[in-house]
Amino acid sequence: MAGKRDTIAAGSVHKFGISDKQGRAKRSDDPYLPGEGLHEKAICPKCNSIYKNKRWYLAEEVPENEKLDKDFAHVECPACKKIAEGYHQGVVTLKGQFFWEHEKEILNLIHNEERKTLAKNPLQRIMSIKREEDALVIKTTEQKLAEHLGRAIHKAQHGDLKVSWDDNHSFCRVNWERRA
Repeated sequence: MAGKRDTIAAGSVHKFGISDKQGRAKRSDDPYLPGEGLHEKAICPKCNSIYKNKRWYLAEEVPENEKLDKDFAHVECPACKKIAEGYHQGVVTLKGQFFWEHEKEILNLIHNEERKTLAKNPLQRIMSIKREEDALVIKTTEQKLAEHLGRAIHKAQHGDLKVSWDDNHSFCRVNWERRA
């Protein structure tokens, strides 16, 4: 990971634009997203997400008559590729006595936030949730999901939140801790 560019403390707001126009920072250079997009409608054979109009959708968002269209190409979506190759762009680390005492409640919050985010963008997914020593580590396919999860936990449970991005905003690391 390149050097840290930003460290965002809880309560501060720091947003990035979607392009370099008007001097805003580009969000990232995701190697799994083709720059020009796909040229046809596609369906992911693993998760059944559907690509049309330059965007991926959950299958349930697309009308049934469109799903039957024989013109769909079978293309693995970027999220499924990242999961298969273990390429994560966000890491959320949860620590502290309070977390372990409220683990079930906080995990429910995490899964609810993932479902809400997934409805907006099926490419933002949790790849893994694993205990590593005294911490729970969550890896995500998209950096913005890692930041979102950290902020949601902080809003609901308070504690100490630290969000850091690498120089080109292609990786986000979130640390949350609450001792008691």
